[in-house]
Amino acid sequence: MSLAELSARLELPKATVHRLCSQLLASGHLARDVDVRSFEVGPALRRLAFDALNHGTVRGLRHHVLAALVSEVGETCNLTTLDGVQVLYLARVEAHWPLRPTLEVGSHVPLHCTASGKLFLAQMAASQRDELIARLQLPSITPTTLTSAEALRAECEAIAARGYSTDNEEFIAGLIAVAVPVRDAHGATRAAIAVHAPTARMSLAAAIARLPQLQAAATRMRDLL
Repeated sequence: MSLAELSARLELPKATVHRLCSQLLASGHLARDVDVRSFEVGPALRRLAFDALNHGTVRGLRHHVLAALVSEVGETCNLTTLDGVQVLYLARVEAHWPLRPTLEVGSHVPLHCTASGKLFLAQMAASQRDELIARLQLPSITPTTLTSAEALRAECEAIAARGYSTDNEEFIAGLIAVAVPVRDAHGATRAAIAVHAPTARMSLAAAIARLPQLQAAATRMRDLL
């Protein structure tokens, strides 16, 4: 938001808002947007929000939902949300295998090459999605990473139509994933639940066959957002 928008929303003089924003910038609670005249959420405020999301009883209940899902599908599952232009891991339960990916809670991963990231893009309005994709860097991380805006747009349209997203070794070679949306009471996608596994143990087709379990877990997770 710009200084003028903040002043209007808060019903405060611009000089007062400017002083408050300067203090919040210094403390890391705000940051400058790509457009330096606008402000966005800063790292300190993101940490505060993340701590609140993972506090106490709700965190335990989320873990319970994911643990039950892992026991059903036999592979590591996670809960993620959109954080700016990245995916943030909110919760994670690992399968009991010696070979498994390790991404800690609080980790960030890219949008363009992960199942959850592409799912969040696909759930956006087309105009918002196109604008964001135009700003994203699309580095080639593995041989199957989508590195063109056209290919990523087409993938997002397919995801929106079918209701789930996949990662076919696009983020880590030898690792596949499937993600489904977690919607709030109004139908908005607030988070995603995903299963991921090494291809040595689970094919992408086998992961897609777990969609009913993933979707049931997403329904249970809805009240824990």
